[in-house]
Amino acid sequence: MAAILTASSGPSYAPEDPTLPKPWKGLVDGTTGYIYFWNPETNDTQYEKPVHSSNGVSAPAQKSAVFVSSSVQKPSQGQHYDPNGRHSRGSNSKVTSLKGDQNARSSSDHHEGYDSLGVGTDISQESYCRHNEISVMGGDVPAPLTSFEATGFPSEIVREMHQAGFSAPTPIQAQSWPVALQGRDIVAIAKTGSGKTLGYLIPGFIHLKNRRSNPQLGPTILVLSPTRELATQIQAEAVKFGKSSRISCTCLYGGAPKGPQLRELSRGVDIVVATPGRLNDILEMRRLSLGQVSYLVLDEADRMLDMGFEPQIRKIVKEVPTQRQTLMYTATWPKGVRKIAADLLVNSVQVNIGNVDELVANKSITQHIEVLSPMEKQRRLEQILRSNEPGSKIIIFCSTKKMCDQLSRNLTRNFGAAAIHGDKSQGERDYVLSQFRTGRSPVLVATDVAARGLDIKDIRVVVNFDFPTGIEDYVHRIGRTGRAGASGLAYTFFSDQDAKHALDLVKVLEGANQSVPTELRDMVSRGGGMGKARWGSGQGGRGGRFNGSYVGRNGGRGGGWNNSSSERGGGRGYDRGSRDSDRYLNVDASRKRSRSRSPNKGSGWSDKKSRFT
Repeated sequence: MAAILTASSGPSYAPEDPTLPKPWKGLVDGTTGYIYFWNPETNDTQYEKPVHSSNGVSAPAQKSAVFVSSSVQKPSQGQHYDPNGRHSRGSNSKVTSLKGDQNARSSSDHHEGYDSLGVGTDISQESYCRHNEISVMGGDVPAPLTSFEATGFPSEIVREMHQAGFSAPTPIQAQSWPVALQGRDIVAIAKTGSGKTLGYLIPGFIHLKNRRSNPQLGPTILVLSPTRELATQIQAEAVKFGKSSRISCTCLYGGAPKGPQLRELSRGVDIVVATPGRLNDILEMRRLSLGQVSYLVLDEADRMLDMGFEPQIRKIVKEVPTQRQTLMYTATWPKGVRKIAADLLVNSVQVNIGNVDELVANKSITQHIEVLSPMEKQRRLEQILRSNEPGSKIIIFCSTKKMCDQLSRNLTRNFGAAAIHGDKSQGERDYVLSQFRTGRSPVLVATDVAARGLDIKDIRVVVNFDFPTGIEDYVHRIGRTGRAGASGLAYTFFSDQDAKHALDLVKVLEGANQSVPTELRDMVSRGGGMGKARWGSGQGGRGGRFNGSYVGRNGGRGGGWNNSSSERGGGRGYDRGSRDSDRYLNVDASRKRSRSRSPNKGSGWSDKKSRFT
């Protein structure tokens, strides 16, 4: 499908094709040499050759998995994309490129180390994008790079990639690398375990090499992360792959003394990876300047917004120069993330892996949903653990810290379990994660503090002992397995009290081609969690005490077994991933407000913010 390059960097007309339906015209991309097709009447473009449908109207290519540019300039316009001509980033700036109003770029704007002709020759661009469900929005988006050698990265980085066991870029890397190397803003939406970290780190290294800033004056690259676990993993990847280029990186996070972090900053660093709370603390101390940051990354932006960090993020961004490159990586694309992207990014390219309009689970994960009563959970959990080979890495998710510790104690002797949650000190959490990574404690019992960001290889099984407070958290929990193309298993214990999530769960299962249990479909047909619970009768009220928890007699909207409160309207269970967030919310006061709610009125702050587990 490739064509001979012309001398011009812009698009040009392809030789006439008598089989091409009118009014379509063939165009040659001046930078990649690929032929695409343009309809001058509708201004539509596509890479797949149009054909006549039965009614004589040319049928466009499939929309969901084809690499398309939402706007392509006519050959006569001769306009070019200029990365230095970005408009001022004010508080009212919007992402207009999501509607596709960018101009074509000039080939002279390429950054050092990027070969625009490097797309693999063994598979067409169109086929590669369709196979990997890649779609893009933005003007004149470059072709994906399907091999490491095609990227033009320094040989030492390519060698590190191969030594790490990577044979080729992941889809998100293949498509976001060439865009990032043009210096353009990116919104990348992809499932967990898709290789997003290296998707922004490697272009950041090239950016750093071209800028040659003085690290004593402050970092050039700033990466914001929702949790300290994810932040330390990003730092480890930056050190590993940036070592040959002598790139320095430090990590700022709460729950640890500021002194060592401040000393590292005083020595000068190229990259700062930080959680928003701790970074704001250090900025208020005026011990760090962001005045020469020109490469800003928001990793797991949706998670940061879920944790209430939006005010802190906006405050930090005000300290960063407006002339910068901003990359936002997220697993979901809700309204809140769209809003902050519109405010912080300029003329961005949106890269989607899969369908961003739906919450889609990793199809390489086999999901087992088991409808159980609370009394059946422990026995079934032990059966699952025994059915796996000794030493297999398994994560068990609970909704409360209390249950997390209780399960860990019960499972330590026979299965080598260890617990991690928000009440653990930083030293304890680091030790537990180290034991889990090395296999000394192959079973990790965790609250949602570990549901995102942890990138631990060889996790075979995820067990949802308690169903999470939302379907998004379910998808992110099970995403701890089946990473980097590997297969995985996820077991989920589902109860009548979780019935309000039944419909969303069925959609996720069907979207990932998983079997749906009959009991789950029956819950959907009964209308969710508004009916009578299996374990009690009556009309609301707090019910009897069960294992230190309140169980509302009607189940329904309240929390359930082993949650700290099960009154109707008790709100969503929640576990902050970092002590950074505790600065901004009074946890004890929050609990009091939640418990003071009438058991029959599910309204007020507690419904929105949840009880803290």
